[in-house]
Amino acid sequence: MLGFAANELIVIGMLLSFMGLLFLGVPVVWSLAGVSLVATIVALQLYSRFEVDTYFLDSWRDYSVIVQRIWSLMENGVLVALPMFIFMGLMLDQSGLAQKLMSEFAATLGRYRGGLAIAVILIGILLAASTGIVGASVVLLTTIAMPVMLENGYDKRLAAGVIASAGTLGILIPPSIMLIIMADQLAMSVGELFMGAMIPGLLLGACYLIYVIAAVTVKPEMAPRLKNPDPLTAARLLRTFAAVIPPMALILAVLGSIFMGIATPTEAAGIGALGATLLALGNKRLSFKVLYEVARRTTLTTSFIFGIFIGATAFALVMRSLGGDEMIAAGLHAIPFGNMGVVITVLFFAFIAGFFLDWLEITLIFLPLVGPVVVNDLGFDAVWFVVLFSVALQTSFITPPVGFSLFYLKGASPAEVTTIDIYKGIIPFVIIQLAVVTALILVPELVTWLPELVYD
Repeated sequence: MLGFAANELIVIGMLLSFMGLLFLGVPVVWSLAGVSLVATIVALQLYSRFEVDTYFLDSWRDYSVIVQRIWSLMENGVLVALPMFIFMGLMLDQSGLAQKLMSEFAATLGRYRGGLAIAVILIGILLAASTGIVGASVVLLTTIAMPVMLENGYDKRLAAGVIASAGTLGILIPPSIMLIIMADQLAMSVGELFMGAMIPGLLLGACYLIYVIAAVTVKPEMAPRLKNPDPLTAARLLRTFAAVIPPMALILAVLGSIFMGIATPTEAAGIGALGATLLALGNKRLSFKVLYEVARRTTLTTSFIFGIFIGATAFALVMRSLGGDEMIAAGLHAIPFGNMGVVITVLFFAFIAGFFLDWLEITLIFLPLVGPVVVNDLGFDAVWFVVLFSVALQTSFITPPVGFSLFYLKGASPAEVTTIDIYKGIIPFVIIQLAVVTALILVPELVTWLPELVYD
């Protein structure tokens, strides 16, 4: 009994220490690895001095299993797709594709009220299905769209809300880096998870469009028409259509090859990286300098992700060795609101955790602890739960006070766009996302229909 209580205290201490170190500014990798090492020392001291049962963590030999875990991590074929998808997103950022889309969409849709905002959402959907990198999408949309919207008299709050929410779609709409990591953590099919997230992602984008149209209808002064737009001719429509073809071709090449079973996600990532490079070449934006910079940033981003993987692996090993997963499972089973109440509680904690932690730490630490309970013990569909979890995390990206997308937006916006403008502007989109979460809970078929259609 004493051993169990001691283990519980160590696990709770690990979680609190990790949070405290993050608030002190200690890098995530060192926080995770350092806390796991200190917890191991404490547990082994208890075992040796007081003969307290520390479950499976009774010697340094038990902790050395981390070497085998890291080796297995490096051998994981699914994770090979990560650097190539990152390369694809960064290369598209350099290709000039988004700028061309914004120019053509603005010329075509700007003649209508809210047309620029609609253009931003459509471009956000295309970028989401092409890159999957939230930070790059938000900064890119802010850079190319915010000045144009402000020059044409758009309400700053509407412009900020549209850009932040549209740029964050990349975390959900495939090919999403987050979904790849979630699939790896729960031993799921990446292709099946991609299919499950497709309809919710597009539904979210459609809800944004409906809100913008409704808002500018009620308050036309929020989004005036462009002054003296070019005539809407067949040539103009053709140019706009031609601008959409390259990203659509890339999306079909990547996602189509996965969904049709032609390529694995890893192979599709290679296709995407090559396709993005060819698009940059076709737009005359490819040079040795660009290639070097994209490769450098890909290496840094991949190293950052895998560093957190290693730290999270050590953290999870120690926590589970001390019975942390059993403690989490017991806590979830003790929730007095039924099985669906457990799911809602998990989503609520993921949403709150997103205020303070990046999605990567939540995915690597929190999801593997709660996922088996929800799927194996309570019997919920794995794809449905993971997509719900993803939408909850996406909501945390745009939720004040510390939504990461809001920081990206503020950093790239003109000085006249204040933090208060951003916070006020994002509120309707947070409500929309919570409404979509509710819809996915009430109608699970929005998630499960497409995977069942293809895989069953």
